[in-house]
This record gives sequence, C-alpha cells and structure tokens, in this order.
Amino acid sequence: MKTQIHKIPLKLHADPKRVITLPSLYPGIDRVKRIYQRIAGLNASESDDLLNSTNEQFSHRHKNIESIYMDNYNVFKNQFTEFPELNETKKLLLGAMLTKEYSIQSAALFNPSMVPHPDQSGLKAGQLRFIISLRSVGEGHISSIEFRSGIVDEKGNLMLDEISRYSLTGEVFDLEENNYKLRFPEGSSLSERVLFPQTEPESMGMEDVRLVKFSDGDDKIYYGTYTAYNGKEIRSQMFETKDFLNFHIHSLVGKAVVDKGMAVFPEKVNGKYAITARQGGENMSIMFSDDLFKWDKFQLLMEPKYPFEFSQIGNCGSPIKTEKGWLLLTHGVGPMRHYTISAALLDLDDPTKAISRLDRPLIWANEDEREGYVPNVVYSCGAMRHNNLLYIPYAMSDSMTGFARVKINELLDELEEKK
Repeated sequence: MKTQIHKIPLKLHADPKRVITLPSLYPGIDRVKRIYQRIAGLNASESDDLLNSTNEQFSHRHKNIESIYMDNYNVFKNQFTEFPELNETKKLLLGAMLTKEYSIQSAALFNPSMVPHPDQSGLKAGQLRFIISLRSVGEGHISSIEFRSGIVDEKGNLMLDEISRYSLTGEVFDLEENNYKLRFPEGSSLSERVLFPQTEPESMGMEDVRLVKFSDGDDKIYYGTYTAYNGKEIRSQMFETKDFLNFHIHSLVGKAVVDKGMAVFPEKVNGKYAITARQGGENMSIMFSDDLFKWDKFQLLMEPKYPFEFSQIGNCGSPIKTEKGWLLLTHGVGPMRHYTISAALLDLDDPTKAISRLDRPLIWANEDEREGYVPNVVYSCGAMRHNNLLYIPYAMSDSMTGFARVKINELLDELEEKK
C-alpha cells in the first residue's frame, strides 16, 4: 500500500516588495565628511523640502522611518565625534543618507519548517495554530529568516494569516563571540520579524532553519538550528525562543559540528539531547550530548541505499514521535541532481536503529515545480503533525514554497511493510 500524497493548492512566492533598512556604509572618512558637508550646507527651506520628499517616498514602506534615520545618524555621531552638531532636520537627512533599503526576498522564498504556535488560544475544537520559518534570499544571495503563521481548521484545511506589509530586523544586544540576543518590539506581528545576519560567521546568510518545539517536562521552548555562511565557510548555529519575539542565538561547537542540516529531536532521548545531521557530505548521522550547544561524537545512522538517494541522504527536519517510532522525513539526491523527499522510521528507545526506510520518494517536483533557481528540487526543513495528518511544507526548486499532507497511519503502515 502506497501512501497518498495530497498537494495543497497554496504557494508562497518571493515578493521583492519585502524590504528592510540597513546602514549604508561608505568607504573612508573623507567621503562621509563630504556627505556631511553637503547636508550641513543646505538652507532651512532646502533641508525641509528634501526631508519631506524623502519621507513621502519611504515612510509608507517602513514603520517609524524617522527613528531609523536617527538611529543611523547616532551611529555616525558616535564614530565621528569631531563633526559639529546639526539641527534636527539635518540630523534626519544625514541619517537617511546613511540608510538603504534591502529586498530580503528579491531572489527566493523557500526551505520551510513548520511547528505548532506557542499561542493556541481562541481556537475551535480540532483547530491548530502554526508557525512556519522560511529562508528568504535577496541581493548578493544573502539569506535571512522570516516567519509566517496560520491555522489548520477542524477539517484539516490549511489557512495562512494575513501578512503585514512591513519588515523589521529587531534590536541586537549582549553580543559576545558571535552569540547574541535579539528582541522585536511588542506589538509587532510575526510576519514582520526578520532574523538578518548580524555577525561575521553569518554575514552572507542564515540558511535552512530546522524548527522544533522541544519539551523537557513542563518546560516548552523552540529551537531553530541553521547554517551560518560567511561567503567561504559554513558553521552550525541555533536560536532559542519561547515567544518568537525574543531570541537568543548560539554557536554550536564540538568535533561533530562539521556539516549541515542539524535537526534536534523534540525531547531528550535516554536523558540526553539528540540530533540528526548530515555527515561527510552524503551520509546521515545521529549524535547525543549532555550539552545542547556542544557535540563531540557522532555515529552513522543512514547512508545512500536506493537510486533516488545515491548521491546524498539527509534529514528534512526534526524527527516526529509516533506510537511506532520516530518518523524522520529524509531528502535524497539522485540522477541529474534530482532532490526528492522520502521517509524512515527510527526505534523509539534506540534511535540509532533505523527500523525501516521507504524505497521510493514520497514527494518529487512535478512539471509545475521543477523550474526555478535550482531546478528539480523539493526540500523541507520540517513537517508538523496534527492528529492523523502530517503537514509537509516544502521548497520548489529553491524558489518558492508549497505544502502537502499525508495520513500518518498510511505512511507508518507503508514503512512497516518495508521492515
């Protein structure tokens, strides 16, 4: 019996109108000085007109645009204390000169993961509110992390919440050796919050978040493992949050932290944290640790076995606990660099043992999904269970995001047949 895949007619496309503000850095003090002098040389009428026209073009695209100008002016002033003070209008103008827009989705919106929302209030019986993390890619192929939310209704239909027109990057504090905290304003909507690179190791991207809702007794917390990229090297990092308003970013360390795709189990296994990850570029490993942020040992969990995964096998997010074992979605790479999604079942008590694996893909790119930045790819960073349904958000050719669902009992039955 083959599991039936139902692809949901809902897609998330990249939207170049999703913009944030960044400091506009100019090389050398001399150029900054010339910009300052040009602003300082404006008369009152000229400076008022320029500020008004700038606000007219940009204030509807950002919340509190003048506070952004002033923040960037203050950065300038703290660095170059020798410059005479400007009046309020000219401070704002200089701040605007030192600010630029960045389109976070100008290239792609893909590689999603999905978890239950921390707030399940106000729902009808049988409904579930969820959060999706997404990888946004903009100019220069810089990746950042965005979020969306929605509801699965009592009939199993998936509906997304309205998306705010604004995007913002939050406030960074307690920065220490590439670990830092990040907070967003109270009252900001989830869809506005963007985790944008803040440190050198992640300067060219925060990629492929694998979200998990982690339970340790009564304590519930969300972890998001991701790949940090600086243009030359990768490293694994993790954020933790309880409310998706306040985040703590950590670097992962240890001899076993050497590849991509680290996905945390949703609870401790035999008293230890557990992770599946890619190892050696083509195999999947499993590792255990007493310290969530330090991983020194790993062991082989799976290696390529079937033709659709002959080049590479890895996880598609954190394992999902079922009555028959840990359900693990996998990705495989076959001929013509064709990425597909499949599944395996790990032993509940000893997840180093793979009980069974599908000998076929569950999801592959159809003719409407195979064209994009990287053709012939479907990929997920994490699925979500709700009752007997498994919702699988997945990327299409590194360009956009779609959704599928399967009945868990059907998938488990097919996996049991492969023992």
